[in-house]
Amino acid sequence: MKVVGGIIGLVLALAIILFIYKAQFTRGPAGATPPVQTIDVAGVKNQLIALGQAERLYLASHGSYASIEQLDQEGSTTISNGASRSYSYAATVDDGQHFKITASPSDPPKKGWPTLAIDDTMQVTQQ
Repeated sequence: MKVVGGIIGLVLALAIILFIYKAQFTRGPAGATPPVQTIDVAGVKNQLIALGQAERLYLASHGSYASIEQLDQEGSTTISNGASRSYSYAATVDDGQHFKITASPSDPPKKGWPTLAIDDTMQVTQQ
């Protein structure tokens, strides 16, 4: 009888520990961004900064800013086909002296994720 009571007590203790674990450690704070989104958005911001630096280098060597395709041809970017991390990148160049690169979520499950942009001031903005 003591053995059965010990096993029941052990099972009950494990159930309580499992409940506490699930309640405390698997959910973030209410309204928090999912970790995958936070990681991907941080990666996209880093990619935008790298593209902005590539634009500055291109400006220094060619006298004007470039499209993403031109940067890719120069070997200045690691983005293939204008997409990375399920985001699509598009660059607009105004009169060769100003640029804006926009990163938009292209994967349907990421529909509500933020659109990010960087311009010639090197400021990353979220839309």
